[in-house]
Amino acid sequence: MPPTLASVVRNSSLHLTLLAGADHLERPVRWVHTSELDDPTPFLEGGELLLTTGIKLGKSAARLQAYVHRLADAGVIGLGLGVGLSHTEVPQPLVDAAAQRGLPLIRVPEATPFIAISKSVSAALAAEQYEAVTTSFEAQEELTRAALGKDGTTAVVRKLAARLGGWAALYDGSGALSAVAPDWAARRAGRLAAEVDRLRRRPAPSSAALQGRSPGIDTADEDYVVVQSLGADRRARGFLAVGTEDRITPTERYVLNAAVALLTLTLERSRELRQAEERMGAALLGMVLAGEVATARQVAAGLFGGLPEGTVRVLVAGAAPAVEATEALGELADRAEQAGGRVGERLLVSREDGPHGPRLTVLALDNGAAHRACLGAVEEHEGLALGVSAPCALEDAGVASAQAERALAVALRGGRRSVDHEEVGTGSLLPLLGEEAVTAFAEGLLRPLRDHDRTSRGDLVASLRAWLSRHGQWDAAAADLGVHRHTLRYRMRRVEELLGRSLDDTDVRMELWLALRAGEE
Repeated sequence: MPPTLASVVRNSSLHLTLLAGADHLERPVRWVHTSELDDPTPFLEGGELLLTTGIKLGKSAARLQAYVHRLADAGVIGLGLGVGLSHTEVPQPLVDAAAQRGLPLIRVPEATPFIAISKSVSAALAAEQYEAVTTSFEAQEELTRAALGKDGTTAVVRKLAARLGGWAALYDGSGALSAVAPDWAARRAGRLAAEVDRLRRRPAPSSAALQGRSPGIDTADEDYVVVQSLGADRRARGFLAVGTEDRITPTERYVLNAAVALLTLTLERSRELRQAEERMGAALLGMVLAGEVATARQVAAGLFGGLPEGTVRVLVAGAAPAVEATEALGELADRAEQAGGRVGERLLVSREDGPHGPRLTVLALDNGAAHRACLGAVEEHEGLALGVSAPCALEDAGVASAQAERALAVALRGGRRSVDHEEVGTGSLLPLLGEEAVTAFAEGLLRPLRDHDRTSRGDLVASLRAWLSRHGQWDAAAADLGVHRHTLRYRMRRVEELLGRSLDDTDVRMELWLALRAGEE
């Protein structure tokens, strides 16, 4: 702690006498300044103990009062008047004005040179700085040993809380609480979810400071809270929050910064290692999707701890062409891996750039933590969409991947955040096709019939629709149209003549039905 006015006044070698402001002696002295100016405030920064002989002050009560007000307004924390030169004693109006403003006023005897007071404070400031450096290095060594130990990040959080005399909490990249110390602080740390979420949307590193009932802290506790994102490449890998009774000191700030650096290094790991892990995971996923599950199991057993067991799903995320999705897909991958890691759930992830833009493929347990994390994350990013396969065995992941791709196509075309394969399987084929392509196809195929209906008798388009909807049953279709079945047979022969196609061909019937349905969409 820096020296205070109380420690300066109590220094018996200086023979100082306090005349006013006894209730404000705990203010820290940042510097000692000597000035004989009537207005020294342009040369002050605040926090100074000002020493003067008062040669320019005179004895006017008004001038002395104005002088005290100027000093107090400038942040001066104490005034020392040297007697024996300009003033034989401290003027009473000066004492009264200092008492009124709560400015400690000190009588400096003629035998005490100002330089002695300056040296005393300078020595105390130097001792404080030495203590801060020593304490900071000790704390850094302690935190480093904790980071290298078995508990890793949890041990760093525990040591940091003890060093600050408060509490500390670590959150993962998704904002979920992963470590807290002491245990009683879990509820306080949990109340910071909104603030952590705000930081998660900003590039790392970023921070926020909160006091008492500030937004983000729904509590009556008057803790001073600092929240810091952890990350070196603009994407936060985690978040650190600390709470203390008072604002943290410069020394404590150094300790906090050391913890942030260590936790960032631990969470980031080396870029080369992360890239190697991603490439290996993508390779394993490629083997699984290609049907080489047995080989993938052998490789994963030694490197990844095995493949997902049980019923799985394939999820494919992407974005519309105009949306920059690379960073969002990276965050989605992180969220899935962190969610799975918290519960020991295995998953495989692959990121690649394809003809339709960047894609993220995740193979995860059906309705597991990673599956749910992907569904939640995609809702937070405008323009991002997710296709989800049907549940399947690992051996059928290749088929599931195709299902997820089709579901993603439907989601992107419909402007939806996520589409499940079951929705595609029970719906229409039309959403899977481009709107312009379907329209052009329908107009081209049916144009001869529509041209006929505009210029000749016989509604060929309506007759064709009724006949196809009745699966070629003449009597039922004729009844729907209110015509004789011979009339309907004649119309269908005209359809074949105009189109140049046989209605006995199943493919032709399918194309005509698709064209008719497209006209109804």
